[in-house]
Amino acid sequence: MKSKLLTAALGLTIAGLAGGAASAQTLDTVKERGALRCGVNTGLPGFASQNDQGEWQGLDVDYCKAVAAAVFGDPSKVQYSPLSAVQRFPALQNNEIDMLARNTTWTMDRDTTLGLAFAGVNYYDGQGFMVKKELGVNSALELSGATVCVQSGTTTELNLADYFRTNKMDYNPVVIEAQSDVNSAYDSGRCDVLTTDASGLAASRLELKNPDDNVILPEIISKEPLGPAVRQGDDQWFNIVKWTHFALLDAEELGVTQANVEDMMKSDNPEIRRLLGEDKDFGASIGLSKDWVVNIIKAVGNYGEIFERNIGVDTPLKIQRGQNALWTKGGIQYGMPIR
Repeated sequence: MKSKLLTAALGLTIAGLAGGAASAQTLDTVKERGALRCGVNTGLPGFASQNDQGEWQGLDVDYCKAVAAAVFGDPSKVQYSPLSAVQRFPALQNNEIDMLARNTTWTMDRDTTLGLAFAGVNYYDGQGFMVKKELGVNSALELSGATVCVQSGTTTELNLADYFRTNKMDYNPVVIEAQSDVNSAYDSGRCDVLTTDASGLAASRLELKNPDDNVILPEIISKEPLGPAVRQGDDQWFNIVKWTHFALLDAEELGVTQANVEDMMKSDNPEIRRLLGEDKDFGASIGLSKDWVVNIIKAVGNYGEIFERNIGVDTPLKIQRGQNALWTKGGIQYGMPIR
C-alpha cells in the first residue's frame, strides 16, 4: 500500500512539473524565435491596416506591439499574420500565431468549445447597419425585403439572422468571406445594406467611392465585446496578454503616458510605483522583467492614447470614447489593480 501511495504521489509530482513546463511553453517559444506572431485583420482602418510604407498600424496592432514590448522591451519584434474571419481561429488553434488581436467578439461558444481564452475587452462594440442615403431609410426596422451584405464566419452573420427573425422581416443575405469584398459588393450596388460592427461600419464607409452618400442607421442590435485571445492551457502566456491589457488601462487611470512615464517612475504614489515596478517586482510572477509596464507605455502609450491615436475623434473614424471610456469617466473600461 505504501508503495502504491508513493508511486501515485510521484506520478502527481511529475504531472505537476510537466504542467509547469507546459505553462511556460509559449513565452519560451516566443523568446527563442525572437518575435511575437500576432494575428490581425487583413485590413480594417483604425484597428489593423498597412500604411503607404507597408507598416502595420491600428488599435489591435498596438496591442501586438504592447505584448512584444512587455516580452522583449521592443515593440518592433512582431510578425503580423493578416487573417480573414474564417482563418483566424484555426490559425490560433494550430499554433500558427501566438495571439489573436483581430476585432474578435468574445462569446461563450468561442470561449468554451474552440479552445480560446479571451484576455479582456479592448473595444466594446455593437452591430449596426449602413445604407445609401438615397433609399430614404431611417431605421433598421424599415429593411424588410432588403439585400444585405455580410461577412461569413462571424457573429455578424448570426446576429443578422436573429434580428430579422425576431422582427418578423425577410431579407436576402449576400455572404462573402473578405470584408474588403463585402464593402466592394455594397459599394457596387449588389446589396442594399452593409452590416458589421459599428466601428467597422465607420471604417468601411471611409473606403467607399462616395462616403458621404451613405448613412449608418441608429440601431445597435448586439453586444460585441472585442478583444485579444490566446490558446487555452498556457496560464502564463494568458496572464501576460491579460495583464498587458490591464496595465494599459491602469496607466491611463493613473495619468501615466508615453511622454511622462520616466518622470512618473519617481512618483510617491504607491499605485504608480507598483505599476511601474518601483515597489515590488510584479513582472516576475508572469515571467517578465521588473520594468515590463514601463516598456509597454514607452512603446505605445496608455489605453487612452492608443484609442485616440487610432480611432478617436481626431482621426478619420471620429469615434467617441462612449462606453470605452474609463469607469471614472462614465465608461465601462476598468483595469484590475496591480498589487
